[in-house]
Amino acid sequence: IMKQKLAEKLTILNDRGIGMLTRVYNIKKACGDPKAKPSYLVDKNLESAVKFIVRKFPAVETRNNNQQLAQLQKEKSEILKNLALYYFTFVDVMEFKVGKLTTVNFDLTKNYLDLVVTYTTLMIILSRIEERKAIIGLYNYAHEMTHGASDREYPRLGQMIVDYENPLKKMMEEFVPHGKSLSDALISLQMVYPRRNLSADQWRNAQLLSLISAPSTMLNPAQSDTMPCEYLSLDAMEKWIVFGFILCHAVLNSDAAALSLWKLALQSSTCLCLFRDEVFHIHKAAEDLFVNIRGYNKRINDIRECKEQALSHAGSMHRERRKFLRSALKELATVLADQPGLLGPKALFVFMALSFARDEIIWLLRHADNIQKKSTDDFIDKHIAELIFYMEELRAHVRKYGPVMQRYYVQYLSGFDAVVLNELVQNLSVCPEDESIIMSSFVNTMTSLSDGEVFDFRGMRLDWFRLQAYTSVSKASLGISDHKELDTRTSHLLQPSRPAFCFICVAVTRSVFFFPQLLPKHCAKTISQAVNKKSKKATGKKGEPEREKPGVESMRKNRLLVTNLDKLHTALSELCFSINYVPNLVVWEHTFTPREYLTSHLEIRFTKSIVGMTMYNQATQEIAKPSELLTSVRAYMTVLQSIENYVTIDITRVFNNVLLQQTQHLDSHGEPTITSLYTNWYLETLLRQVSNGHIAYFPAMKAFVNLPTENELTFNAEEYSDISEMRSLSELLGPYGMKFLSESLMWHISSQVAELKKLVVENMEVLTQMRTSFDKPDHMAALFKKLTSVDSVLKRMTIIGVILSFRSLAQEALRDVLSCHIPFLVSSVEDFKDHIPRETDMKVAMNVYELSSAAGLPCEIDPALVVALSSQKSENISPEEEYKIACLLMVFVAVSLPTLASNVMSQYSPAIEGHCNNIHCLAKAINQIAAALFTIHKGSIEDRLKEFLALASSSLLKIGQETDKMTTRNRESVYLLLDMIVQESPFLTMDLLESCFPYVLLRNAYHAVYKQSISANA
Repeated sequence: IMKQKLAEKLTILNDRGIGMLTRVYNIKKACGDPKAKPSYLVDKNLESAVKFIVRKFPAVETRNNNQQLAQLQKEKSEILKNLALYYFTFVDVMEFKVGKLTTVNFDLTKNYLDLVVTYTTLMIILSRIEERKAIIGLYNYAHEMTHGASDREYPRLGQMIVDYENPLKKMMEEFVPHGKSLSDALISLQMVYPRRNLSADQWRNAQLLSLISAPSTMLNPAQSDTMPCEYLSLDAMEKWIVFGFILCHAVLNSDAAALSLWKLALQSSTCLCLFRDEVFHIHKAAEDLFVNIRGYNKRINDIRECKEQALSHAGSMHRERRKFLRSALKELATVLADQPGLLGPKALFVFMALSFARDEIIWLLRHADNIQKKSTDDFIDKHIAELIFYMEELRAHVRKYGPVMQRYYVQYLSGFDAVVLNELVQNLSVCPEDESIIMSSFVNTMTSLSDGEVFDFRGMRLDWFRLQAYTSVSKASLGISDHKELDTRTSHLLQPSRPAFCFICVAVTRSVFFFPQLLPKHCAKTISQAVNKKSKKATGKKGEPEREKPGVESMRKNRLLVTNLDKLHTALSELCFSINYVPNLVVWEHTFTPREYLTSHLEIRFTKSIVGMTMYNQATQEIAKPSELLTSVRAYMTVLQSIENYVTIDITRVFNNVLLQQTQHLDSHGEPTITSLYTNWYLETLLRQVSNGHIAYFPAMKAFVNLPTENELTFNAEEYSDISEMRSLSELLGPYGMKFLSESLMWHISSQVAELKKLVVENMEVLTQMRTSFDKPDHMAALFKKLTSVDSVLKRMTIIGVILSFRSLAQEALRDVLSCHIPFLVSSVEDFKDHIPRETDMKVAMNVYELSSAAGLPCEIDPALVVALSSQKSENISPEEEYKIACLLMVFVAVSLPTLASNVMSQYSPAIEGHCNNIHCLAKAINQIAAALFTIHKGSIEDRLKEFLALASSSLLKIGQETDKMTTRNRESVYLLLDMIVQESPFLTMDLLESCFPYVLLRNAYHAVYKQSISANA
């Protein structure tokens, strides 16, 4: 490296080195990831060719190996295109070289040592890329096949890869000519590194970083002859020493100062960070290098001793340093917050504090991931966030009171430094022209400084770097080493503008909730104990153990006792403070906003918690009751709302985002929601057990109730389907979720209707005759015997009725919930529905019904059912045929009703206002299915229901003449179905029923079933 442009070259080379380090690191990571690795390295067709190239590397043999390289011939153009970036990155590494210096000082030394470390790191990471030979070889072979000759850089590049198989060993030979300049640079650290590497006790005894230890000197400017070194990175110095003395190891045998530095560095750390997550294990690497050098047994023993020292003492030493720094930075931040004017004279203290804390945090992070000892206590620091917080406080003070510091140093530079520097320049006996121009520029720039201006010292610093370069080379007319005062004074004046940067890490602490203990189901034992105590009932010899009541965790006997919950609350309050304290963090080109991060994680946690609180077990089909889940969710929301008292975040937005997602089938991450879980459970578990005859719908209770069976169910249906539970379900799922539930129910109904239509088609001819022969009893009886699958039709219609009954419960609950939340809107929708003119177009009416249904209001025609059945239209059947099938379905159901009288379970129970086999649900099924089918086929709903009523009445009157007691066992209970159908229907009237079926029979039927019920109960 020549005298001219020395400063510029070092600056550019260091920047270029970091750029190449990044590129080589990215290549290593890409090659280590099977998904990102170049496809040619994993292609089975190229496997033999790649192995051949690596085996022969760096030789190139293409003539006698056509078979192995045949596939390569086909891919050559793509290989050249896709591997060029990798290949020429390696070429750039080959061209990157470090030169030689003769005399050094701070900026020149620092940049030179940085360059050496960058070069060393670059070669080490390059040697860790296992696929480097394959990549370079493949590219070169493809180049030769395409252009008829190897790439011109290949011979040197291939030789470099071979030479640097063991990079440090090769570099030890390479740096022999530079040994003197490198060792001189390293030994210059003997006054800096040991002073920076003191123990916490030594720092404490020296009252390091304390502004109040000497009040009389508090306003004096903090100065040092080696000011730039006071906040030099300890991590960087250790890299310089370790890599530097490995490269010029001979000086360790001849210079005691060098050996002392080397040992101190080896005792302080076990590994160094090369680049990002690439680390270098110092002791093993150094021992492996020195073991092959004759006469180095003593150095090897030194390494082993230092390793033991580092493993046993380094962790505790750094832990104590962090402990000291926490108190020192806290004191410094408190004093500066009270007296910000001290930031002027004591700016050096601030930068030193930030530098020391940064070094300790980096050391901990590096070693925590690469622990080489069994005990890990020294590498787990729960108070690291506190140290980072005080760093952030100091950083905030510097930024906030920047004008104070600027005013102080502008006056200091122009009023003192400029005058002293001018005198020094005037007293120089020899001053070449270039140096004279630079120093005169310094004096003029500082003299012209004034308050209120924005200053940019980058040009001034580069000039100082140039001046050091001019005066540090051998045979310089003006030697910097002969004018120490000039060096010190110029270093002082260039420090005020150096910024300090640090980052803060945020950890989210989980809060503990006790709401499950407050659920009603947990109070039974407490009530039992209270009753026993009141009645003085004996509870056994030992008595019942005293149960802890909810809330006991908040009752304190001793304020000094710190519980785990107290610790969590303390951590949570500190976290909330830090989130409010730092609005955002800028990390390179990314801005991190803690509040947004917290909000997003609260959303994720809230979502997982809601789904988790359902306690759904797919194997046992167990799920939490909706009311329990609602209680839990409200308790969770209450806790989350309290966060707003401590952190400025919009928790309502969290609720809206999460709860709205829970009303859909899947959330934004594609995970099941409570809507899908409850919908599946009610359809697949509760309603399926109703179909199996284990559960019945009790209209009087408006709930589904378990029936006594041999195999008891694992759940109580009433606890999941009564009006309070359905309201809780509506609160949780909302209108959107309840609509999804309705659509799922309708899908099941449509599948049942599809099967019913198939049964109608099978019996179409008989049903057609029965439709016109209802006034001929004998002919009807003969035709009825020809019908098939009568029981299946009634069972499927009953299932449809059960599903529609469950839906009516859900709709009623939704209406109640919405009436509480949006009473005016619900009343408006209800008024709109009730005043639709009869002559309104059906499409318009269906839109109104859809709106009403979404609000939970009952409609004459169910829009969801119409949509579900409309999707069933078959392409092979004409609309007229579809209409006929719909009419005959109603005929089939009507003529099948009398068969229900023979079923033991068809007995009507006045207590439940229904039948235990759920046939009372047929009323809802017949009316809803008829309304939907004839809306779709544009028929008259009223006419078809009149026809149904006539057929059903005729069929039921016929069983009144039967003499077989088994056939007419529950005749009166079945008669009541006609009354239920008319009561349920908005299209039929009691007058119409009276014309078909004598009311006296209904009255007698009611009397008979009530009388039977009383006698059964007696």
